[in-house]
Parts: sequence; C-alpha cells; structure tokens
Amino acid sequence: MATRYIPTIGLEVHVQLKTRSKMFCGCPVEYGAEPNAHTCPVCLGYPGALPVMNETALRMTALTGLMLNCKVAEICKFDRKNYFYPDMPKNYQISQYDQPICDKGGVPLHELAYPKDAQKTIANPNKIVKLVRIHLEEDVAKSAHFEASSGIDFNRAGTPLMEIVSEPDLDSPEEAFAFLTALQQILVYGGVSDADMEKGQMRCDCNVSVRPEGTTELGTKIEIKNMNSISGVRRALAYEIERQTKFVGKGGSLAQETRRWDDGLGQTTLMRIKESAHDYRYFPEPDLLPVDTRVFMDEVRSQRPELPAEKKARFTEVYGITDYDASVLSSDRALADYFEAAAATAPKAKTLANWISNDLLSALGAANEPLSDCKIGASQLAGLLGIIESGVINARQGKEVFLEMFATGKDAAVIVEEKGLKQESDSGAIEALCAQCIEANPKAVEEFRAGKAASINFLKGQVMKLSQGKANPALVGEILVRLLSV
Repeated sequence: MATRYIPTIGLEVHVQLKTRSKMFCGCPVEYGAEPNAHTCPVCLGYPGALPVMNETALRMTALTGLMLNCKVAEICKFDRKNYFYPDMPKNYQISQYDQPICDKGGVPLHELAYPKDAQKTIANPNKIVKLVRIHLEEDVAKSAHFEASSGIDFNRAGTPLMEIVSEPDLDSPEEAFAFLTALQQILVYGGVSDADMEKGQMRCDCNVSVRPEGTTELGTKIEIKNMNSISGVRRALAYEIERQTKFVGKGGSLAQETRRWDDGLGQTTLMRIKESAHDYRYFPEPDLLPVDTRVFMDEVRSQRPELPAEKKARFTEVYGITDYDASVLSSDRALADYFEAAAATAPKAKTLANWISNDLLSALGAANEPLSDCKIGASQLAGLLGIIESGVINARQGKEVFLEMFATGKDAAVIVEEKGLKQESDSGAIEALCAQCIEANPKAVEEFRAGKAASINFLKGQVMKLSQGKANPALVGEILVRLLSV
C-alpha cells in the first residue's frame, strides 16, 4: 500500500505600508513613478548617510498587530541583515531580528476567503492560522531583466515593509489561498496597505514540506520565493506538494533550498541553496535607538477598525440579513460602507442586501469596474428600492430601471418618468381588466374554481398583458381572487 504524505505550509508575507515617505528617509513612496526618480543618499546607501525612523510606519505595524491579536512589544529594535545583492544598495538591510515589534497572533479564515471551488469542502471551518511574528524593515529595489541587459529601479528601495510570518500551520494550498485573502481584507480594512499583489504591495514566500502520514517530524522545508498572486500561490503549492511527494515516495532525499515559480510552465525551478539566519550576520543597527511603543499605543488602539468578522456579526444582528449576505458585504470595506449608507434610507435591509449581492456586484463584474467607479450612489439605490416598495413600479421594471441607472447614473424617479414605467395601481381600472380577463378565459376560471390554484398565475399573466405590464401585480392577484371567489 502506497504511503500517504501530509503537507505542511508556512507563509512569509511582505506588505508595503501605505506611508507617504520611505522608512528611513524623506523620499516619497509612489507606485509607477519614473525609474530612480525618488532616491537620496540614505536610500541609495551613500557612506555617512544616516537613517531616521518613519513613526507612521511604526504605528501602522502596531495597528496591524492589534488587528491580528498579536502582542505588541513595549520595546523593539532594528538590526542589520547583511547580504550582497544588486537590489540592496547598502549591502545590508535594516530589519528586525530578535526583538520584533509584534509577536504571536493569528489570521482567522472564513468561508468566502477560500477559492469558490473549495468553499463546500472546507476541512477546518473557522480556523485561525497562528503567526510567529510581524517585523518591520525596508524594502529592496526592483530588478528588471531585458533580452541583453538588466536594470535596477531604486524607487522601491527603503519603502516601509512589514513581514508577517505564519507558523507552519497550513494544511493545503486552499488554506494558503484563504489565509492570504483574509489577511489582505484585514490590511485594507485597517488602511495600513492597499495590499495590491499586482503592484508588488503584497508579496509572499511559501515554505512547504511533506511527511508520511502518522508521523509528527516535519519534512525538509522548501521555499518558493516572491509569489505575486494569491491564485499563483495555490497553483505553486499544489505543484510543489506533488513534486515532493513523488520524489520522497521513490526514496529520494530532499535538500533545503529556494525555488521560483514559473506560472507559464506551471512548475518550480531551483534558485539557490537556502541560507540560514547565521549567514546574514545580524547585529543591532548602530545608527538607530530602540523604540518605546508605549508612547503611541493609546492612540493606535483608538484607530483599530471594526474588522470583517465583527462587521459581519453586527450586520446579521442589526439588519437581520443572512450570514451569506453579511459575509459578502463585510468582505470589502468600501462595499460594507456602501451598504450601510444605503440602509439608512432603504425600506428593507434584507432586500437591499440581495440587490447589492446579486444585481450590483454582477453588473460591476460584467463591466469590470470597481465599486468606486459605480454610477449608482448608495442613496440612489435606496431610492430605487423605495419606488419599488411603494408600488410605483414592479420588481421586473425595477431591474430595467437599475440597468439604466448603472449605465447613466440617473435617479430612478427620472428614468421611471422618462420611460413611462409608472405602474397602474388604480383598483377600479385593474378590476375592469380582471373582469375582461375572466370573461375571455373560462377554462382557466373553471380550473381555479375546481381547486387548481396554479391557474391564478395564468390569469394574472393575461391581466399583465392587457395592461402592457403596468398593472400592480400584487393588486391584480388580490382582485382576481376576490372576483373568482364570488
């Protein structure tokens, strides 16, 4: 019988903080600027240039620690991590080694954080992935490789960078996907980072090993370096787990190493033999004093936002919406704010949640637009639902009005007036149409009176045709039942 192997995964996530300037100098942080436009003697590592700490970056890292239930150290310090590489101008990086700013904590995984195809088969529901630490450092430069040459852009060098290190606490590529998705949501909620992986604002190194089922000692750790998409992490881990399983299953012995992921080829390839901590020759940064976080922690605590899980719980309790709708709405801070702004004037929060979760998000997805570009304001959507609820138009007409609003940004009332969509709610006029329908459809009338309740739907449809779709459907149903019961 073939041996079954169990994967163990740990992640190291690098997150650029949303500060205006770099970690140790005043150069601006700007994505997409001309190469090497934002540099100075400090971030270029000129001899004699001295670093000055960015206090906002320290506060943002402490806030991240609070959001992830870490212990924020009262005293932390910076260290020099020495290595020679073209993207590090000083030939050392200012980082944190033995006294990081945040310790322990965890990232809670929720159902919608998993890939859609895995949400029905979650092995460990409501799992909290444990963290080792969060430390603060400076980012390195960005290398670009061309056909016959390479170049380096030092704009990114010195950008404040958090490294969030998990325990080897993940059991599958799907859990890694959920971890990164949930973490990304929390970081955006806190305003500490945009965490856009396409822009390099969040990057991930994966550590993965396999061990025979029934054993506890972890296998040889292999690192996959510089992953820049959440779906790519899932694919890379799935490939690497299969590769290691086959290799070890045939009696092979793995060596600790660093590999890169080629998404086009769908495979990992060797980069280098992995260094150990002693290879970096860490020592305390002599140009920076230790940091006493107690001087700003009271203010940081006051800035902690309501997080997705907390917001979801409040939405279900206060607005009476389903767990699923609350999960969808709370997964994105902008979407949650939109819902609450609309709920202030919408007639029914449950109906509003359905329209946002289904119609609005579907329209945005089809148009490939972010919510920030949506032409329908929160109060406008609430206005549309108010018009439907009052009976001015029916639900089918409401869908038509919604699409026009999405395309033009016009108010629902304006579109209803322009298109002549106002439905007929005059009971006398509708009763005349119902009488006409009853007279024209004796077979359906007979079936209804004989106990076939479904026949009423046919008759309602005929009345709606006679009214050219403008009759109030609820009123049509009431009048038909009354007339047929005589």
